Amino acid sequence: MNPDSDLAKLRAQFPRGGKLEWIGIRAARRAPVASVEQVEAIAGYGLTGDHYASKSNGKRQVTLIQAEHLEAVAKILGKFEVRAGDLRRNLLVSGINLFALRDRKFRVGAILLEGSGPCEPCSRMEEVLGVGGYNAMRGHGGITARILEGGMFKVGESVEPL
Repeated sequence: MNPDSDLAKLRAQFPRGGKLEWIGIRAARRAPVASVEQVEAIAGYGLTGDHYASKSNGKRQVTLIQAEHLEAVAKILGKFEVRAGDLRRNLLVSGINLFALRDRKFRVGAILLEGSGPCEPCSRMEEVLGVGGYNAMRGHGGITARILEGGMFKVGESVEPL
């Protein structure tokens, strides 16, 4: 895309940054998600203690989901609430459109990430959320990202597009 095009200029403008609301890691496949206040992000690898870190092929080093989508998924399912840990993602962020961060660099605190694609729901959503959980999550699954510069993710940090 031509960086001087009107569309490129629109894609570069954000009304505000976001905020890291929650962090979750899983020690093993199908293990419960552990909520933590901070976690080390290792560039090119993943999150310390998360089972995807050792299997990381470079695309799915960290997963992010938008807090505003929890309410949407809950309403689609007819539930009072859906918790971040139920959705099996690593980072819950609010106040910024994650889809707009796909294929671009952004920071969560001091950590530099690059959006690498959508994070589609898996069949576990039927188990965790009930009948229709997979379809309720479609379009609300968040994004995957690569860790370009590591450090510590801490709840409460800002999310800023570059």
